[in-house]
Amino acid sequence: MAAPNRIYALNLGTQTMSLAEFQTNSSGGLVLSRFHQGEILGDPAVDATRLAQSKLEVQSLVGSFGIKAAKVNYAIASNVVFIRPVTLPSVGDQAQVEQIVGFEAAQNVPYPIAQVVWDWQLLDDGADGSVEVILGAIKSDLLDDINEAVESSGVRAGVIEIGPLALYNAFRYNYADADGCSLLVDIGSRTTNLIFVEPGKIFPRRLNIGGSSITTAIAKDLNLPFNEADQMKVQEGFVSLGGGYAEPDNADLARVSKIIRNQMTRLHQEIARSITFYRSEHGGSQPMRVLLAGGTASFPYMREFFQEKFVGMDVDFFNPLRNVSVAANLDVEEIGRKAHTIGELVGLALRSANSCPLELSLRPQSVTAAEGRAAQKPFIVATGISILAALGGMYAYYSKALTVTNEELAKVENKVGLLKPKEGAIATAKADIAKKVAESSPLLNAVNDREYWVKVIDDINSRLPESFIWVTEFSPPTAAELGKVKSTTAAPTKPSANPRKDIEEAPAVNITLSGLVLENPRGPQVFDDFIKNLSESPYVEPPKDSEKITRPSMKNDLWADKFSFPLRLKTPISLK
Repeated sequence: MAAPNRIYALNLGTQTMSLAEFQTNSSGGLVLSRFHQGEILGDPAVDATRLAQSKLEVQSLVGSFGIKAAKVNYAIASNVVFIRPVTLPSVGDQAQVEQIVGFEAAQNVPYPIAQVVWDWQLLDDGADGSVEVILGAIKSDLLDDINEAVESSGVRAGVIEIGPLALYNAFRYNYADADGCSLLVDIGSRTTNLIFVEPGKIFPRRLNIGGSSITTAIAKDLNLPFNEADQMKVQEGFVSLGGGYAEPDNADLARVSKIIRNQMTRLHQEIARSITFYRSEHGGSQPMRVLLAGGTASFPYMREFFQEKFVGMDVDFFNPLRNVSVAANLDVEEIGRKAHTIGELVGLALRSANSCPLELSLRPQSVTAAEGRAAQKPFIVATGISILAALGGMYAYYSKALTVTNEELAKVENKVGLLKPKEGAIATAKADIAKKVAESSPLLNAVNDREYWVKVIDDINSRLPESFIWVTEFSPPTAAELGKVKSTTAAPTKPSANPRKDIEEAPAVNITLSGLVLENPRGPQVFDDFIKNLSESPYVEPPKDSEKITRPSMKNDLWADKFSFPLRLKTPISLK
């Protein structure tokens, strides 16, 4: 099937959203003809209105293009999507592969499989007879919310892609001549996505460090609101070169540049650990080149910083436009400065213009049903014509029926007049219903908090070091502690005007985390790293020095030593 002449691609980043229009030329290549970016304000990690802001930003982007009813391919940010490569044993046929993949998906996806939309694709048949596949999954209700935010702007969903996989397709299209192992480092607002690429192999990994981590550190260090810190970071921030380089005269700017360097140093350390993990656990090669992508990679001296860190590797910005033309009406210089931020858009356009190495697509049930109805439309039209022909023969009959209907309608209207006095009673009943709805708000809030503990445990798990620590027990408050908290948060005699206030003012609840530190070359330092990682958690606060901590000593040649410490929940949960 021929590629459409116009292709629209939308990247739903955590903070930056972008929309592009591509055209296909006579040779089947892509031409970027329109491009626009927009920003969402606020901390992407805690802003509860982010979905509503995303909807408004999508509507603004679509409105600026004037593409109502057009089909748009869009990419979802990786922080809400589960991606994992899985190695399967050798099997005989495709049916067996699909059966085993279904079993692996149920085992690996961190949600009940009935509650997610998922897809998979075969990557490679291993030399030892094994099969490598990649899984992608997202919660169904979340995907429905995202799709509704897109389609509410008046467009129709096309391909629904995962951001890092769209970036991978753009790399394969533009760097087909790249040999060895390449590492894409996509530094976004909330996360950094690593994509290791080798012939027949892809290994994605997500790190919870990004632009918002820098903004949070600046806001904390300079005692600024998040938005002011973010504005200072974007307008005046750069990566400090360190060493003997002269600092800016402005002390705050000098401090900001050092904060950015500190955060990027943390990121480099995580990348280095990921390279080691990729090579040791997945049989990967040492990367020959590092390509930087994403909005946070735009800081001045970012490339110089990573070139200093990645000795022996070529470091450059990812250019998804090497094999993509730019229309004459665009500012080529401006597009060139932002090229490393539009790789997902190119990957999305390629899904409609060419066959791609990865073609996962997460389709909500509503989109699939709509496409089914569209496929049936010609048959529905033919049926409609037949019905109209039949109705033509019945016209005379219904003309007579209309006269009779009007006579009966006059009688009904007289009866309606008699019921008018009941209207006041109906209004009173509606007001009573509204009151009951308000009283049910606390129950609705409890439903919204139903997944809180799952998120807490998942976050703690993501901050564990890659090895040497086992968590053996996750202890919630004891019955006595719960009774104490409940007694201090007894419900008032009258309903609160703000149903969330009782939860927000509830005293913090402690949980206890226990486990084992295995014998390792670094000893108790592995435990200290875990505590440090927990300081970045949006859900829990690590223990203070004054609190009861059972530290592992790793003495007496033990193969493992116990640890235990309390964690304080940052967001209280109602205990009523």
